[in-house]
Amino acid sequence: MRDGPAVSGETGPRGRDSRGRDSRGRDSRGRDSRGRDSRGRDSRGADSPRPGGGKRPGGNRRGEKQLVPEAEFRSYYGRPVVKETVWGPDIPSYLFLGGLAGASSTLAAGAQLTGRPELARALKCGAAGAISLSMVALVHDLGRRTRFINMLRVLKVTSPMSIGTWILSGYTPLALAAAASAVTRKMPRGGLAATIATGLLGPAVASYTAVLLGDTAAPAWHEAHRELPFLFAGSAATAAGGLGMLTVRPGRAGQAIRFAVLGAAGEIAAKSLLLQRLGPAAEPYQTGRAGQLMDISEVLTSAGLAVAVLAGRSRVGAPLAGLALMAASALMRFGVFEAGRASARDPKYTVGPQRERLKDVRPES
Repeated sequence: MRDGPAVSGETGPRGRDSRGRDSRGRDSRGRDSRGRDSRGRDSRGADSPRPGGGKRPGGNRRGEKQLVPEAEFRSYYGRPVVKETVWGPDIPSYLFLGGLAGASSTLAAGAQLTGRPELARALKCGAAGAISLSMVALVHDLGRRTRFINMLRVLKVTSPMSIGTWILSGYTPLALAAAASAVTRKMPRGGLAATIATGLLGPAVASYTAVLLGDTAAPAWHEAHRELPFLFAGSAATAAGGLGMLTVRPGRAGQAIRFAVLGAAGEIAAKSLLLQRLGPAAEPYQTGRAGQLMDISEVLTSAGLAVAVLAGRSRVGAPLAGLALMAASALMRFGVFEAGRASARDPKYTVGPQRERLKDVRPES
């Protein structure tokens, strides 16, 4: 005999009531009376609102409050993610001397064209000596001279090292020729041509090493690739101005003082932008040995500028200011070098910036 229709509270042959719901109140699709599944999601896949606007632990959806703290990164057995550079102290010396040479050539060209032969001659000689010592430091770090020569076998425009090698190879003989002409006072036209050429190549010589560092995997260098060229160029100009104050009579060092002030302003601005943009990733520049070197460099720069402006015509004040500015430039290069090494040793400086970039580009779901 056929059964009559099931009344409210009774179940049919499949255990469902008159509305087709099972004992848990869910329909054939597993949804409750509000149309949500067993995980609390509606037909669009959205979560149900939770009391107090909270969220499920570990959730990551729009409008929800995160209850699980961010996981702290730890590398495999605490080992670094990237390998620390094997460069020794020859490299920061090479960075400083190359920057000093390039900026000195630019200042020497300006002095030559504006009728300041004494300042131009001193800076040409300084540039020739600095670039020679810079090449000695580079070759000593490479171990063999043939390694530098082998880099001249190709020209790769996408490689900062290849471009820098060719810049050095073109600049160095010109700087030596300009200095030789200034000292011997022979071949003045050739000396003038070499002076102008080195003056044009000077900014590239002073800053290409920053591009080289920014192209490496060291986090502190790579993350600061935008500001490092301006930081290096400003520091080089400060050192060149200091060299001019150190080597000429105080009464004829006015152009060198102005060049140093301009370079120091650019250096301070570039450093401020670097620290501001990098945020927590700039910690290697502010702590440890690198932080100490950078702080001393900033103090010497400020002191040297103050003495140069207030006592630039003094026979004692001008040389002291020049020495302070040159020392500040050297310490800045060593500080940047140490910051890159320190950031490579600590894995958090590698992973932290990567996570921040992922947060910026990852769309909220």
